[in-house]
Amino acid sequence: MSNFQKHKNHDTYFVPGLFRGLRVLEILAEHEAPMSTSELAREMKISRSSAFRLVYTLNYMGFTQNAKGSQDVELGGRVLNLGFSFLASQKMVQTARVDLKLLRDETKISSHMAILESKEVLFLECIQSKSGYLSNVNVGRRMPAYQSPLGWILLSDLTSRKLLALYKDAEMSQLTDKTPNTPNKLVDAVNKAVETGVVVSYGAVGKDGISISAPIFDKDGAIVAAIDISGPNAAFDMNVIESFYIPNVEKAAQNISSRLGYAANS
Repeated sequence: MSNFQKHKNHDTYFVPGLFRGLRVLEILAEHEAPMSTSELAREMKISRSSAFRLVYTLNYMGFTQNAKGSQDVELGGRVLNLGFSFLASQKMVQTARVDLKLLRDETKISSHMAILESKEVLFLECIQSKSGYLSNVNVGRRMPAYQSPLGWILLSDLTSRKLLALYKDAEMSQLTDKTPNTPNKLVDAVNKAVETGVVVSYGAVGKDGISISAPIFDKDGAIVAAIDISGPNAAFDMNVIESFYIPNVEKAAQNISSRLGYAANS
């Protein structure tokens, strides 16, 4: 267990079901081999039916899976991806922070960095504006990728065919009338992001908001993150979108990509 200090209201705040679910993951990791539901139940000193419900839920979420040719349980791809994503994201945040702060200082607009996790945009960093137009985005916030210009960029390594298949049966709700609400409209938005490199959005996420987004590449040329500056219309000087804001976002993205080993002309 961690060195976390128990709160005086520990019994009120503590969630036993969540604790047991996470213990399943810990036990499987420690065991380093698939385990039966009965073995997990004995290890956790709970009934087999309780262990079965925990495993069923974790299987449903992709955190565990049945071992090949067996009913035994092992860690699933999602929990492994979380670990790799965490390590990679920490490096990216540390690498990008200086450039995101400089981007905020130069533009006076809040800057953000996000990655794609499943079909969601996950915000890793938010550098708040000092101008009074604070961002409503916090680190750790998630949103559907199709709803965000950052998401369109992050999805742009996928082919149109894969995108259509990924969103074939998805329910796509609009934040504004500029949010893609069908797979074909999403493909159009993603293809445009590929074509332009930088996505300038007027009201795609919020009716009176602007964002300017650009991709972050790793050493292999894959898109591993995206950054933006975003805020209300009033935070921007509309006369210099093309001449000032876009070049600054591009410069920051290029610097971060370079720090991650990307060579644009290689």
